[in-house]
Amino acid sequence: MSSIKKFSKFSIALAILLPLTACKTLNNIVKQDSSVLPTTDSVTSAKLSEWQKAYGVPQQSTENKLALVADAVATSKQITTLPPIDIWQRIRNGYAIKVSSNMHPTTEKHLARFIRHPDYINRVIDRARPYLHYIVTQLELRNMPLELALLPVVESAYKPYAFSSGSAAGIWQFIPSTGKVYGLEQNWWYDGRRDIIESTRAALDYLDKLHTDFGTWPLALAAYNSGEGTVGRAIKRNIKAGKASDFWSLKLPKETLAYVPKLLAISALIKQPEKYNLTLNLVDNSPYLTVVQTGSQFDLALAAKLAGISTDQIYLLNPGYNRWATSPSGPHRLVLPINKAASFQQALTSMPVKDRVQWTRHKIQSGESLARIATRYKTTIAVMKKANGLTSSFIRAGKYLLIPVAHGNVIDNPVKMTQSSTASVKSTGTKKIHTVIAGDTWWDLAKLNNVDIKQLTQWNNMQSNDMLQLGQKLVIWRQTQSSLTNTINYTTKTGDSLWKISRKFNVQIVELREWNGLSDRTILKPGLNLTVHIDANNPHGKSI
Repeated sequence: MSSIKKFSKFSIALAILLPLTACKTLNNIVKQDSSVLPTTDSVTSAKLSEWQKAYGVPQQSTENKLALVADAVATSKQITTLPPIDIWQRIRNGYAIKVSSNMHPTTEKHLARFIRHPDYINRVIDRARPYLHYIVTQLELRNMPLELALLPVVESAYKPYAFSSGSAAGIWQFIPSTGKVYGLEQNWWYDGRRDIIESTRAALDYLDKLHTDFGTWPLALAAYNSGEGTVGRAIKRNIKAGKASDFWSLKLPKETLAYVPKLLAISALIKQPEKYNLTLNLVDNSPYLTVVQTGSQFDLALAAKLAGISTDQIYLLNPGYNRWATSPSGPHRLVLPINKAASFQQALTSMPVKDRVQWTRHKIQSGESLARIATRYKTTIAVMKKANGLTSSFIRAGKYLLIPVAHGNVIDNPVKMTQSSTASVKSTGTKKIHTVIAGDTWWDLAKLNNVDIKQLTQWNNMQSNDMLQLGQKLVIWRQTQSSLTNTINYTTKTGDSLWKISRKFNVQIVELREWNGLSDRTILKPGLNLTVHIDANNPHGKSI
C-alpha cells in the first residue's frame, strides 16, 4: 500500500510529508484529536521511533516511518496511550486538585498579576526546564496531583539557590529543622535542602503526609506553608464556632491566604494559556537528567569537563553541594544531563579515585595551625586530618600535608555567589568593622561582642560553617546598653513546647522561631539545642 493510500485513513489528511532525519522537522504531522496527538509542528526522529515501538510498527526506512506510524495510530483502538510531547499537556492531564467552577476573588487577583507579567512566567519555565520532567514523574509514581509540580514556582520561582529570610533553602524551601525531620542532611560540604533529587523526595513525603492528615490539598498546601499547628488550630476554632472548616473559611496568616491562591492561579494559567493570551515556552516531555554514582569524592569542575558540560550546568544540576567538590563522606553521586551520562561513566571507569580530586603538598611553616591552613586552602580540619591520618591537631613545622584543592578556577562556594541576600537584618547601635586576625572564630567574635553567632553571620551574608580568612572585613553591630542581651543555649526536654519555653524565659514564640529558624510545623524533640535571647539587665528574662 502506498503512502498516499495510507493517508486516506485519516479523518484529516496530512498536508505535507517531508523526509525525516534526526535533525529535521515534520510539519502538520497529524491533526486529529488534539488532546491526544502532537500539538506542536515538529517531532524528532527519536520521538517518532518511540511511537513506532508503542504501536508495534515494523522497522522500515526513515522515509516510510511516518506513514506507517500514522496509519497505526489512526486505526488503533488505544490511541489514548500516545504520550504528549509537551510537558504542559502531561501536567494538565494530571490535574487533580478540586476547585470551584467559580474562581475565588483572591485567585483571580493573583491570576491577573501573572497575566500582566507574561515574561516572568516564561523566565521561571526556563529555570524549571532541567527539573520539571523529573518532578512530574515522581508525582505520577505517587499518584499525586501534577499541579504540585508548579508549587516551586510559588516557593522559589524554581531558583535552586533560593534562600529566604527564614533560612529556608532550595526550590522546595525547607527550613533547617524540617529538612532534618525529613532526612535532608546539612553540613559544610552538602545541603540536602537544595539537592533536587533529595529535596523533591522530602517535599513529596511531607505533602503526602499533610494530605493524609487534613484530607484536602488546599489544607495540605496551607499547612506546608504555615505549619500543621497553625492550620489545625484554625480548623478547631471554626468547628467550635459552628463554621465551615475548608481552606477558604479559615482565619490563617496573610502569607498563607495568598499562598494557595497563587498556586491555583498558576495552575489556571498553565491549563488554558491561550485564554489569557499567553504563549508558554515549550518543555519537551522527555527525561532531562539522570543520577550517576561516582563512588568517591569528585571535583565538580573536573566532572563537568568529563561530562562535556559547563561548570554553571554542573552547579545548577547539583546545587546541594556547597563547595567545589562533592562531600568526602557522600553522597557519592552526581546529577547529569541524560545524554551526557554514558560518556561520563565511560571516562569514570578509567579514572583512579586518587585523580578525582586534585591534591597539593603543603610544607608546614613555623607558627601555622591546621585551622589556618584549612582557611588558606578552603577546606576543613576534619578533611585534612582524614587525608593525612592525623588523630590530633598537633602538627610540626617542616613536615608535609596532603590537601585537596579545586581543579582550575571555580567558585569555592557557589551558594554564596548565586543566592540572593533576601534576609533583611535590622540592627541597632554602633556599626563596627572588624578585620579578621589569626585565631579568630565565629564563636569568639560573637562572645567578645555580646552578639549571637546567627546575627553575626547574617550581618555578613555568611553561614556559621564558613571559614574566616585573614584580613577579611566583618560588620559587627555593637548594641547600646539598654538593648544588651544575654544569649542562652537551651536544650529541650521531654514535654517541652515552644509555648512552655517562651513562658520560662518571658519571650515571644515568634521570637523563638526566628532565632532558631523554626516554623510552626517544627516538631520539638528532646535534646534539641535552642538559642534564647534575654535582656541582660533583667536576669529573669524579658522579651526583646
